[in-house]
Amino acid sequence: MDLLLDLFHVLLVVPMTNVLVAIAAVSGGNFGIAIIIFTLLMKFVTWPLTASQYKMTKAMQAMQPKMQELQKKYKGKDPKKLQAETMALYREHGVNPLGCVLPMLVQIPIWFALYRVIVVTLGETPEALVDLSQALYPIDFIHSAVPLDSTFLYWNLGQRDTSLVLPFITAITMYIQQKLITPAPTAATNSQTQQTQQMMTWMMPLIFGYWSLQVPSGLALYWAVSNISGIALQYFYMGRRIDWKNMLTLFPAPAPATRPNQPAPRKATPAQDEPAEQRDGAADGAAADQGQPVPATTGGQAARRKRHGRRRGKR
Repeated sequence: MDLLLDLFHVLLVVPMTNVLVAIAAVSGGNFGIAIIIFTLLMKFVTWPLTASQYKMTKAMQAMQPKMQELQKKYKGKDPKKLQAETMALYREHGVNPLGCVLPMLVQIPIWFALYRVIVVTLGETPEALVDLSQALYPIDFIHSAVPLDSTFLYWNLGQRDTSLVLPFITAITMYIQQKLITPAPTAATNSQTQQTQQMMTWMMPLIFGYWSLQVPSGLALYWAVSNISGIALQYFYMGRRIDWKNMLTLFPAPAPATRPNQPAPRKATPAQDEPAEQRDGAADGAAADQGQPVPATTGGQAARRKRHGRRRGKR
């Protein structure tokens, strides 16, 4: 266990400490600006994993109808067959279920390391300054940046945010992210799937909002900036389409089921199914019954055309 902690310190905490101090030195010694720049750099470095997550999310949304058909077909009958068919469906669409959670797993050690970096870098005790001096590389440029300005706007980044502003921003931006990747429920969505989606949509924002109350403001600032940049990336990667109605609905109801459009049955009409002579004769009879003159375009004209045809045949 001690070996793992030493590796964690050497491989993550020390490099991140020097990178953040160097960024702070370039940005005027403000640690808040350094955290924002560092967050954007981490988004750039982890972009391949993030793009893979978005791709898997879109593929999962596209295969939901087939997934629901399998669940209806094998639910309560053959669980092994359902699992086999589900894995086959994943392979058919090129979906890896772990692809959606891998970026989150990669971020976890970074969060712990950043927490240690903030405690060491912005510590106000003499012991913290000693730990910081031991963690810095022997580079004059980095050492000249110490001590750092721990104030960003009105937050002390080494202390918890008692104003609740950063926890609120973290929670609401996490909620928006979850809404962007969660499809709106349809009539085909079963109740268990819908409950799971709603639970995840609410659980993640509440967890991160609570954590933001317990950790230094610097880490909460990292989460808030990471969420905001993630929303921007999702907006452009997903095709700049946002279902605002679903976004603003806390508990979306499933959409009503729609039946496929079927062509209306063709109704037989006298004008289409009767021969021309019968149509014209019927029209003449109707006109005569009403005491009206027979128009030239009815049976009389048809009879003349018929006689004219016979004469041409004799010739």
